[in-house]
Amino acid sequence: MDEMYLLNVEGVKKKILHGGCGELPQFKDGSKLTFHFQTLKDDFERTVIDDSRQAGIPMEIIVGKLFKIEVWETLLTSMRIGEVAEFWCDAIHTGMYALVSKGMRRIAEDKDPLEGQKHRCGMGNMFDYHSTGYADLDELQRAPQPLIFIMELFKVDDPSSYKRDTWAMNKEEKLSAVPVLHSEGNRLVLLKRYQEAAAKYQEAVICLRNIQAKEKPWAEDWLSLEKLITPLVLNYCQCQLELGEYYEVLEHTTDLLQKNNENVKAYFKRAKAHAAVWNEKEAREDFLRVAQLDPSLGAAVKKELRLLGERMREKHVEDRQRYQGLFQQPQLKGATKGKGQGRGDGNAGAGREEGGDSGEGREKTGLGTESSTAKEEEQDQGISGAEGGTREAGLEEENTHAKREQGLGESGAETGPGEESARAEREESGDGKDQGNSGVDGAGGGQGNSGTEETGLGERFSEQRGKEQAKVIVQQNLIAFMARRDH
Repeated sequence: MDEMYLLNVEGVKKKILHGGCGELPQFKDGSKLTFHFQTLKDDFERTVIDDSRQAGIPMEIIVGKLFKIEVWETLLTSMRIGEVAEFWCDAIHTGMYALVSKGMRRIAEDKDPLEGQKHRCGMGNMFDYHSTGYADLDELQRAPQPLIFIMELFKVDDPSSYKRDTWAMNKEEKLSAVPVLHSEGNRLVLLKRYQEAAAKYQEAVICLRNIQAKEKPWAEDWLSLEKLITPLVLNYCQCQLELGEYYEVLEHTTDLLQKNNENVKAYFKRAKAHAAVWNEKEAREDFLRVAQLDPSLGAAVKKELRLLGERMREKHVEDRQRYQGLFQQPQLKGATKGKGQGRGDGNAGAGREEGGDSGEGREKTGLGTESSTAKEEEQDQGISGAEGGTREAGLEEENTHAKREQGLGESGAETGPGEESARAEREESGDGKDQGNSGVDGAGGGQGNSGTEETGLGERFSEQRGKEQAKVIVQQNLIAFMARRDH
């Protein structure tokens, strides 16, 4: 089996490594050949370049479809099913191998083998970019050399026994398949099977793109094919809108508009995609462009703009709530601290003594909670216990004004309603409050000290209310600022 055979092709030698079975198959045009191959350099080490078994993907070619390495069809059609043979091929047959191998490797890596190529022959693309992206293939590209192919043929399919892929069809077959694929896609859309419909539209586009690739760009035949492609792409984009693939819609519609900037349907679908991803400015521009190009769609555009405005307002409300939540927590901490300070001052003016009378006075005036928290807050504020019992009404008022100027600034003018609220609360509490305050201050204070304490208490309530109003104003300013920044 190690005998070398000369095929009736110059620069090709064959050596059978394992004989096949049966008669030599009939290789008709359109027959699909499935095989594994290994490519080696013709050097002492017999360096392996490619191995389809390692990639896990068998190779397929269609007889009569002019595979880029034309000699491969010659090699395979000399084999029986199950046969393993080694072929030595001179450099005149291997000049295209680097480009073919690049495509096969990219397919194995789940990448587009045609990505980045220009409209030209394969060798033109290879020399235009000066590199295949693989060092070993770049070496073969610079210096073509004889190669060894070890092939195993294990399947031959008759042309009528399998569904032919679009790339395996000729031009007439592809043009005939496009209307069928278009109709199937429309039927699936009616059934709301958008994923399957998109696949049909895409397959039809691929058929036409393959034909268009052989035409000169912007020539008459190229433009005729482009007119067939455009509605298929728009239908595909509609399916992607339904599936939520908005960025893919933006990509395809933008490509269509670069070729024809008056395509109303492309503008409309791109506007809906922009609206779905919150690109308000771009969506409005595209919707207005639609109304400009086709005034009959003015009502539809008006409806879409209204829906866009409602969605954007809802988004702004959600954003405000989200931002308010972010800024609210530190404000709450500050409010608690300020509230504790106010309580500490109030208890300092009223005095603190243990006893039944003073306890009853605090309960009647609603200051029991303030008294229970004042001791903790006084430590943070640096207020001593002795200072609380001896502070006079005049010093208390000065302290209150100083804190109001420091904490509220210009909001001090709003303390009037706080004083009225404080007086109303004192009137409701009645004489019990006066007696409670008198009991706390001791016998020497009398009714005069009670009146002074009531005045100080009202001012403290005013101060607290003013602080709360100031915080509300700060929060509103922050929300307004964030809304302006969103716009």
